[in-house]
Amino acid sequence: MKAIVADTYGSVDVLELRDIDASPIADDEVLIEVRAAGVDRGVWHLMTGLPYPIRLAGYGLRTPKNPVLGMDVSGVVTAVGAAVTRFRPGDHVFGFAKGSFATSTRALERKLAPKPANLTFEQAAVVAVSGLPALQAVRDHGKVQPGQQVLITGASGGVGSYAVQLAKAFGAVVTGVGSTAKLDLVRSLGADHVIDYTTTDFAAGPVRYDVILDIGGNPTLSRLRRTLTPTGTLVIIGGESDHRWLGGYARQLRLPLVNLYARQRLRSFVSSENSADLLAMKELIEAGAVTPAIDRTFPLSQAPDAIRYLLSGGVKGKVVITT
Repeated sequence: MKAIVADTYGSVDVLELRDIDASPIADDEVLIEVRAAGVDRGVWHLMTGLPYPIRLAGYGLRTPKNPVLGMDVSGVVTAVGAAVTRFRPGDHVFGFAKGSFATSTRALERKLAPKPANLTFEQAAVVAVSGLPALQAVRDHGKVQPGQQVLITGASGGVGSYAVQLAKAFGAVVTGVGSTAKLDLVRSLGADHVIDYTTTDFAAGPVRYDVILDIGGNPTLSRLRRTLTPTGTLVIIGGESDHRWLGGYARQLRLPLVNLYARQRLRSFVSSENSADLLAMKELIEAGAVTPAIDRTFPLSQAPDAIRYLLSGGVKGKVVITT
């Protein structure tokens, strides 16, 4: 099979398109003919091995344990393990894979779901990695309720584009924060209000929000707390910085201390990769409440260009690789 392979950690220059042998599937795994794969910041982290705790978490201390990049996937089942009961060859699926930048990949049965009937493979390939953190942030950690004022930073990005739609589906009044060039997308996703962060400080306005979903940015905790109601909820979803040990997670490490005295609820979490939430997203998508926002599509051979484009900062929604 053909795959994008990184034998060492590094920039996109370490990536190669090669023919490799497919690994055998375990009893609880499914073999998928990949039709499309999503590109996300996690791909960059696994490619570079940064921040360093990623390597300590089991992805490979000196070199990548799994040299094939890619986690988001959609495709067609070609074989199933002996213990698999939910899928059979020919089924169209989406979810989390073990190296989806390839023509074929393995995935755990418990991290897959049937592809939404109203989505193309390209659209379905960008749901899992970004859609599930958004769902869990809105539903489980933000506990968004009808009529609440919700502020979403990074509203035009991968997770943000889902969070805007999900918060609306849960009945909130949504304000999305983004750059000038991306505000039209944020409006099209259903945001009631938009803030251009290049000209306006979201913390300087008169509105205080019941829930803030901070996605991929690094506003200070004090600035975010000033923007919350006295008993509001802040949910930090990721964060990016060039710190080689902490990445964008320095603020999350301070949350337990602040929670000791704050009346506000300050939360962060690690997204759960599970079929139940994939099925929940499938239901919302098929009901028309959520639609993946795709910016550009690249062929597998141009995966390095797809990652460069993601890192450029100009992406609106998601980037897709097709096989």
